[in-house]
Amino acid sequence: MKEDTTLYHLFTFIKDKSSKKGRKPSKAQKAKLQQEEEERRLREEEEARLQAEKEEQEKLEREIKEKQLEELELKDRERREDELNELRHLLEKNHTAVIKWKTDAGEIEKWERYMRCDSTPDPAVQQDINTYISLWRDDPEVDITVVLKQCNLILQLIEELEVLLRDATDPQESYKYQEALINLQELIHSKHLLTTEEILKRASANIDTETGNMQTVVKDDNITLCLWANLKKNPRFKGLNFEEVGLGFELPKQLAVSDIAVRILHTHYDHLSLLARMAHLRIHTPSHRSLTGVEEVLADIDIHEQEETKGEEEVKEDNETQQQRVDEEVQSIQGSEGRKSAASQRSDGQESQVQTQMEALDAKGDLTSPPVQLTAMYRSVQMVDLMQYTPLGGVLYFDVFHLPPQAHQVRGWEIRQLLDEGLQVFPYPMEKSHLDDNEGLTWPPVGITVTLPNSVVFLEAPQVARWDAAGKQWRMDGMNDVSYEEAEAKISFKMDSFQPVVLMQETYANFPFQCWELRPLGQDSALFTVNGALIKLSVTIQGNQCMLQSEQERGLSHLIGKWMSGPALQRAMLNAGINIFVNEYTDKYVSACGKDPLTEHAAYEQMALFASACAFSWSKWNAKCGAEHLVLQVCEHLSPAPVPKSSWSLYLLGAQRSQKLEITERSEAFSPDHYPGSDFHSTFIHVLQDNMSADGLARTRESSYLFIDTVQSLLCSTRPLMYS
Repeated sequence: MKEDTTLYHLFTFIKDKSSKKGRKPSKAQKAKLQQEEEERRLREEEEARLQAEKEEQEKLEREIKEKQLEELELKDRERREDELNELRHLLEKNHTAVIKWKTDAGEIEKWERYMRCDSTPDPAVQQDINTYISLWRDDPEVDITVVLKQCNLILQLIEELEVLLRDATDPQESYKYQEALINLQELIHSKHLLTTEEILKRASANIDTETGNMQTVVKDDNITLCLWANLKKNPRFKGLNFEEVGLGFELPKQLAVSDIAVRILHTHYDHLSLLARMAHLRIHTPSHRSLTGVEEVLADIDIHEQEETKGEEEVKEDNETQQQRVDEEVQSIQGSEGRKSAASQRSDGQESQVQTQMEALDAKGDLTSPPVQLTAMYRSVQMVDLMQYTPLGGVLYFDVFHLPPQAHQVRGWEIRQLLDEGLQVFPYPMEKSHLDDNEGLTWPPVGITVTLPNSVVFLEAPQVARWDAAGKQWRMDGMNDVSYEEAEAKISFKMDSFQPVVLMQETYANFPFQCWELRPLGQDSALFTVNGALIKLSVTIQGNQCMLQSEQERGLSHLIGKWMSGPALQRAMLNAGINIFVNEYTDKYVSACGKDPLTEHAAYEQMALFASACAFSWSKWNAKCGAEHLVLQVCEHLSPAPVPKSSWSLYLLGAQRSQKLEITERSEAFSPDHYPGSDFHSTFIHVLQDNMSADGLARTRESSYLFIDTVQSLLCSTRPLMYS
C-alpha cells in the first residue's frame, strides 16, 4: 500500500512538469524579449555607425596627411636645387681653404728643413739617405751615450719615411722608402750590438760585489738596455730582476754555469711589426676609397722571397704550406694611422669635385669598393693577424751571447784577446751535433718578467707573441706558463729559446661604442665623448688642435691634457692602446649597424659645419631605421654646460631627404612620421636651420675651416653612426 502511494506521487510530479513545459510564454515575457532584441539591434546599428564614422575620419585624416606630405614634398623639390647649391658652396669653400692651408704648411716645413742647414738628410731624397747610411755605418764610435743620440736622429728619419710610405702612390716610390726603412732599422740594430759588445768587454771591471757578476742598465727616451754578464758561474743562480726598470729573467742550470751574457733590450718603438707588414703584403685591388672620399692608390708588394736554397723535398713541403696561405693578406700602410680628411684629397690644384650624397646617388657613383679579405697566412701555426691584434709598448729583444774575452792586467798593461767576428749569439737550445754524447740532455725553458710600460693602456689581459725571424711574423705559439698579475701590472712567461717578444691587445677591444656625443663648447670649440665597450674618453677640439681627456690615468699621463693636431693625437692614442678609430677592415671584427656610406659621410660633413652651435648624440632608433637612413639626437646648444635631456629632438637623415621626427628617445616603437609643423629638406643643415636662433646661425657661418675639417676628420675616422 505504501509503495502504491509513492508511485502515485511520482506520476503526479512528472505530469505537472510536462504540463509546465508545454505552456506558452506570457505577454510580459514576449514584450521583454522584443525589447531586448530591439536594444541589441540599435546597439549594433550604433556600433556600425560609429565604425563608419571612424573609418571616414581616418580616411579624411589620411587624405589630409597625404595632401600635407605632397605639399611638403613639393616645397622640398622646389627648393632642392638651391639647398644643394648652398651646401655645395659651403663644402667647396672650406675644402679650398683647407687645401691652401695644408699646401702652405708643407712649403713652410720644407723651408724650415732647408734653413736648419744640419747634417740631417732629406728622407725623400734617396741619395741623401744612402750617403747618410754609409757614413754612419763606417763611424767607429761605440760609446753608448753618443750612439744612442745618433739612433734618436735615425728614429726621426724613420718616422718621416713611414709618413712618406703611407702617402706614396707610386710603386717605385714605395719600394724606395721601404728599402731605406729596412736599411736604417738594420743599422740601428747593428749599432746596438756594437755598443753591447763594448760594455761586455769590460764586464770584469764592473763586477757587482754582492753577486760577483756584472749587471747594468742604460736607458733613454727610446730604449732600455739591461745587461748581465755571468762571471761567477754559480750553478745555484736562478735569475735576476732589474727592479729599476721592471724587467727580469730566469735561467736554467745549463746557462747558469756557461760563459754567457744576457741582454734585454726594450725598444719603445716597434720596427718588427712594420717589417712583418711589408714582408707579407700583396695588394691586388688598384685603388679603394675611404669613407671620406679620399682615393688611396695602393702599390703591389710581393711576399718576400726565401733567402736559402732548398731541395726538392723541402720545396714540396713549402708548396703545401703555401696552399694554406690566402692570396690576399692586406693592410694599407697608407691608412694605418687612420683616415684622411676629404679636404686633403686634391692638393695639386685640380678643380674641386666636392659632391653631396644626394648628387652622388643621383649619378649612381660608387665611392666604395668591396672589402679585401684578410686571413692568417699560416694556419698550421698561430700567426698573429696584425689587423686583429695591435702590438703595444715596443719590442723586448731577449738575447744570450757568448761573453767576450775579458782584459787581464799584467805589469800595468791591459791584455785583451780581439775577435774578428764580434759579438756571437750563444745557441740555446744547442743543436745535437754540438752535444757529443749528451743527446738525451733536455733544455729547460727560459723565463722573462715584464712590468707593463707606463706609456700604454691594456684594457684586457695582454697577449704575448714571439718573433719568427725566418717567417718575418709574430707568433703566439711557444709561449708557456704565462702569468698576468693585474694589480702589479706584471706579466711573466717562459720560452724554449731566446727571441724578441711583444705584448699585444685586440685592436677593436673598445668596440662597439655604447653611446657618443658631440657638443659645442663655444665658437670653433667642441667636445667629442665616446663611451666605448671598455673605457670612456673625450676629445676636446679647439680650432685644428685636439686634447684627450679620460678618467684612466695609467698609460695616458703623457697624453691627457696635451694639445696636438688631430692626426698626431690619433697616432698617439693608437700607440697608447686606446683605439676608437676604424678602417676598411673594422667590420670584419666588429658588429655594426650597416649604413649607406654616402649618407653617413654626408651626415659627418654637415655635422661638422654646425658643430659650433648644435649638439649631436647617439639614438637607439639608429639601429631600427634601416640601412638607408640615419637617426640621431640633435639640439641647438650655445652653452658649454652639458645638454639637458629635455632639449634633444630626433632627426631622420636619408640620401634624398632629411626631417625632424615626431617620436622621442622614450617612445615605444620607431615611426618615420615627421614632427607636426616641420618641413622636409634636401639637406640636414637646412632642417636644423628651421629651429635655430639667429645667434646659433651666426656661429655656424663664422666657423673656422680648420675647426670644421678637424671635426669632420674625427667623425669620419671614428664613424659613430656606424659603430655604436
